[in-house]
Amino acid sequence: MKCEDVGKSDKLPIVYSKNYSVRFAGLEKLHPFDAAKGKHIQELLCDELSLNAGQFYDPVEITKEQLRRVHTRKYLKSLKWSAKVACIAEVPVMIFMPNFTVQSGYLRPMRYQASGSILAGKLALEYGWAINLGGGFHHCCSNKGGGFCPYADITLLLVRLFDLEPTRVRNAMIVDLDAHQGNGHERDFMNTDSVYILDMYNAFVYPMDHEAKLSIRCGVELKHLTEDAYYLRQLSRCLLQALTEFKPDIVIYNAGTDVLKGDPLGNLALTAEGVIERDRLVFSTFRSLNIPVVMLLSGGYMKCSKRVIADSIVNLQRQGWLCVP
Repeated sequence: MKCEDVGKSDKLPIVYSKNYSVRFAGLEKLHPFDAAKGKHIQELLCDELSLNAGQFYDPVEITKEQLRRVHTRKYLKSLKWSAKVACIAEVPVMIFMPNFTVQSGYLRPMRYQASGSILAGKLALEYGWAINLGGGFHHCCSNKGGGFCPYADITLLLVRLFDLEPTRVRNAMIVDLDAHQGNGHERDFMNTDSVYILDMYNAFVYPMDHEAKLSIRCGVELKHLTEDAYYLRQLSRCLLQALTEFKPDIVIYNAGTDVLKGDPLGNLALTAEGVIERDRLVFSTFRSLNIPVVMLLSGGYMKCSKRVIADSIVNLQRQGWLCVP
């Protein structure tokens, strides 16, 4: 594989759609999540890497049939009730909104992001890496949503690969470095030998799902205000342990930036430099072994998150970990 200037490549395995942004006539500002994070990151990448919109892959909306491959009919039907979605999105005022508005303003963008994760999985097999500027809904499982996660895109992505690429993808590793426990995919892959889960998270914040923890094969429960040095040492140890125990055909990297110092929901204390080094460590570990990596953005609830993510992607490119054939 030859590394080239990504700005000169016709198409990159970076997935984004203008339909990712959540819109509720301004009501989305009631939630700490940046409802247009993907859009902001894409703009920063275009500036930093001299890209244009045509160089990103644009996903189509996920279909009902694709959702039903993982989600129960009962759960999908429940999303037709605004009160149910309001609980998942953690925006109480949505209870009073007609469901068609909830569908168009919130669930439809989430369906596009879930589709983007599936597309990123396919692209990673071709390029060796892919980044979805959205997704990472790791609190949602087949029959339950929560924590702003209405669709189980990580499970959808892996099941799709297992179904369509059975000779290329027989097993997978999830490296979940969002500040919160990834209880959704942990519940979906309970007692599944073909999926290895590495999860580092603040043990004292949502969701504290003790049953889901049983799926974690390499885990670190962090304390409040954990800083760079300890975090990166633990990550290095875990990556080594995981690769000693398991050889994945693909890695799903849930790269939440709610680990940043000052994030109101993660309550950890990593610096921007620490997050950039974290991402470099993950990519260099697996890409040096020619193991495809899919990066999903997951949580991150400060305005600075978009800048940190863009800077990290630029750093990965400049260090040669984002190559195009």
